[in-house]
Formats: sequence, structure tokens, C-alpha cells
Amino acid sequence: MNGADSLCDTLLANDVDVCFANPGTSEMHFVAALDRKPRMRCVLGLFEGVVTGAADGYARMADKPAATLLHLGPGLGNGLANLHNAKRARTPMVNVVGDHATYHVQYDAPLTSDVEGVARPMSHWVRRTQAASDLAADAAEAVRVARQAPGNIATLILPADAAWGELPADTPAPPVARLDAPPQTTQDAVRAAAQAIRAGQGVALMLGGMALREPALAVAGRIARATGVRLLSPTSNRRTERGINRTPVTRVPYPVDQAVALLKDVRQLILVGASAPVAFFAYPGKPSLLAPQEQAPIVLATAEQDLLQALQWLADELGIAAGAPGLLPVAAPADMPRSGALTGAAVNIITARLLPENAIVCDESVTQGREFPLISATSAPHDWLQLTGGAIGIGLPLAAGAAVACPDRKVITLQADGSGMYTVQALWTQAREQLDCLTIILANRSYATLHGEMKNVGVQEPGRNAKRMLDLQEPSLDWVSLAAGMGVEAVRVDSVEAFTKAMQAGLARKGPYLIEALI
Repeated sequence: MNGADSLCDTLLANDVDVCFANPGTSEMHFVAALDRKPRMRCVLGLFEGVVTGAADGYARMADKPAATLLHLGPGLGNGLANLHNAKRARTPMVNVVGDHATYHVQYDAPLTSDVEGVARPMSHWVRRTQAASDLAADAAEAVRVARQAPGNIATLILPADAAWGELPADTPAPPVARLDAPPQTTQDAVRAAAQAIRAGQGVALMLGGMALREPALAVAGRIARATGVRLLSPTSNRRTERGINRTPVTRVPYPVDQAVALLKDVRQLILVGASAPVAFFAYPGKPSLLAPQEQAPIVLATAEQDLLQALQWLADELGIAAGAPGLLPVAAPADMPRSGALTGAAVNIITARLLPENAIVCDESVTQGREFPLISATSAPHDWLQLTGGAIGIGLPLAAGAAVACPDRKVITLQADGSGMYTVQALWTQAREQLDCLTIILANRSYATLHGEMKNVGVQEPGRNAKRMLDLQEPSLDWVSLAAGMGVEAVRVDSVEAFTKAMQAGLARKGPYLIEALI
């Protein structure tokens, strides 16, 4: 047995049995070890941003980390944007990054780099293994860190000689990481929250993390129904359980003016696994902090604490029985379109109406999908995965990872065309693995969000230079051809009738399918 075998065995012993990979020369011993471990599912991504984005989607749905396999500092660097999103989501992930053999680093070969320096900004934990004999302990610690609530990015750097180093036949069994239960909130925090709720108007619970999933979500619904407090969530969330029988939560909108309007009557925020809302960017004359600042937020529980226990304790403190009624969602009024030219609004409405039960929605729709959460409040029960860190290019990989985690569920991606091009290679992974992914490309052929940002900084009518940096024309993208080149069947539609028919076809079949919706 060598170090690479020890690493694989330790990952498997700790229930890490999927590896999203884009390996290179330094990782060949680890690849060979993976080949000897049939329990490990290995999924190839043709770009490292696909690898890290897919590992994020997998962990959001599997509630456990996948491993990634990346090639030295440059390979890790290619995956950093989606590692940023995963870190913001607090997604559990174990990155294995190969590096030169320890004795080779001194010669400054072309791929030599500061791997720790590349890893550290997008990781919660970074360690370089020194020898084959250290790998089991280091890998177990990486898994322990990754799985500690609410989730962390752990990056283990694997020198080639540590991977190929031989281990004795009597090497002990791989260690199993001990996971600590998340800490509980305090009585003072619960009493402060209860006192604020009893005091009267303008109180809102800001829910994040596991508070946006059952059973914690139902407890929050009972509190809201009994006391009249509002339920809010941050603009971007790792995973939200939504649908007709689930507690509705109002998401703080992305545009600053809309967010300020939503929060203007909030006099007391109570944070439950979330932070106080801030604007994505600074704008002249607009606030960075979106909620009124008369009262400092009360922290009922941090993201690292047990959110279910905190909400249950608060309900008990308020005298709300476990069987008390909760909230039910009310959909925004929207008539089902039957005919006519296709629009973003029509795509949102039709998708929400046709959404199958237990679907997983991966949302990187950016501008065109902002109505979707309102319209889909009373859709069939589903999970909603969002772009959490603002680094575009996560939608297609996120869907691939979610589909690997949940092969019995339909994964539907609402994908803006511009951001989809960042990681279009994910379509190839969906085809190779025959993942049940239905992709809807909202093709407005522009970076529409940046047109809005130009107006936010005072430019009402951009000139030719600016337009050429914001529009995706001359030539226009051909998503049907792009998908076909990746092995995914696709269709282009520009009418309500054609989109409805294509959606029904995509939902009826198993495997990857793409709809380019011209809007």
C-alpha cells in the first residue's frame, strides 16, 4: 500500500465516496489508487470550475462532502471562483491538490507555485502532507473540518512523493473522524429574542442555513403565525426548501432600492444562522446596510450553532405549542401564458407551474429569474439552490453535482446565457454521467445585470464601447450547437407554445436536455 491508497481508504472510511476530478501528472498515483477503489465514484470535469461547482452542488444535496482532485496551484486557481461560492455557502468540501515531489520543488519547475497561498483565501483549513505516513491522519482531519457545522472548505496538498511513498503491510486501519455536535445557543440569547418579539411591531427573523429547511423551517413558521413576526432570508442561500406545503420565507431582493423598501419597517432583526443584510455593492447615495439601524440585531444563533434547537427553544419561551399551526405560502398572481412571444416572465411562470414534485432547482438566472421565487411559492415541493457568492458560472456544475447526489430527482437549471458560458463544459459531464438535468438557458444575449449596474452608477445610455462589453452578439451564442457538441440534446424556442412543449418533453425524459429560450 502507498500513501495514495491510504488517502483513498481514509476518505471512504469517512463516507466520502464521490470524487470530482481534473487530474494531472502529479496526481497519477492518486488516480491509480482511485482505480483500485470501486466504491469511489469518480466524475471528470473538463475545467476545474466545473469540478469545484459540482462538488458544491453534491454536498448541498447529500449533506456530506465530496472530494475534488485538482492539479497543482494553477489547477486549484482555475477552480477558485466556485470555491468562493462554496465557502460563502458554507458547503462541506475536501480538496485534494497534487503538488511536485518535495525534493523537486527546489528546482522551480514551470508548474511550481505557492499552493498554500492560492488555497488559503477560499479555504477554511489548509494543510500540506509531509509524508505517506501522515496521509491517513491528515485526510481524517480534513474530513472532520469539512463536516463541522455548518460546513467548511478543507484543502489538503498532496506532494507526489507522499502519494507514491510505500507503507508497511501492518499499517493501521484508516481513522474515522470524530464529529462534534454543533453548540447550542444560550438562554440569554433566547430571552432577548423573545422579549423583542413580545415588545411589538417591526420584528423579523432572518433565517439562514439549516433554518431554511425542515424541521427548523416549520418551527419558524409556527413562531411567525403565533406572533406576527416576519420571516426573511438573505439574498443568496445554500439550499431552501420551498413549495405549497412549506413555510414561506421572503428573500431580501438583490436591487438595493427594493431591499431597502422591503426592510424599511423592520425595527428589530433577529438573526438565526444568518447575517444582517448588506448591499452586494456600494452605490453613490445608497446605503451599504439595508435594514434600519435603530436597534442592533439580536443573534439568536450563529451559523455554527444548532438552529433547530434554537428555534424550538424560542418557541417554548414564547409558549407556542409544537402542534400550533404554521404559515402557508401564497403565490403571486400570475396567469399561465398560452401563446405569444416568449419572455422571461413567461419562462418563470411556466416553469413554476410545471415543476415536478421533489425537483431540485439550481438558479443562476440572474436578472431574468428574479420573479421566479414569488411565482413558485405554491409550486410542488422542491429544493432551491442559489448562487451564493456572486461569482457567476456555478449553475451548470451545481446541477451536475446535485444530480450525482440525488439520481432519483429531476434537476432543473435556470441559467443565464452569459454566466453559463463560464462553465459550459459541465454539459459534457452531464452527458457522460447521464445525469437527469433539464437546463433552461434564458437567452437575452447580454450581460443584462451589468446594463442595470450602469444605470445604478448614473449612465443611462451606454455608448458603443460599453455596449460591446455588455452584449453577447456579433456573433450570438448558439446554445443548441454548444450542447450538441457536448453530447446533450437541445432545442431552441422563441414562443410560449414552443417553450411549454419543450418543457413537457424535457420533464418526461430521463437524462440531460437543454432548452435555449430566446427572450
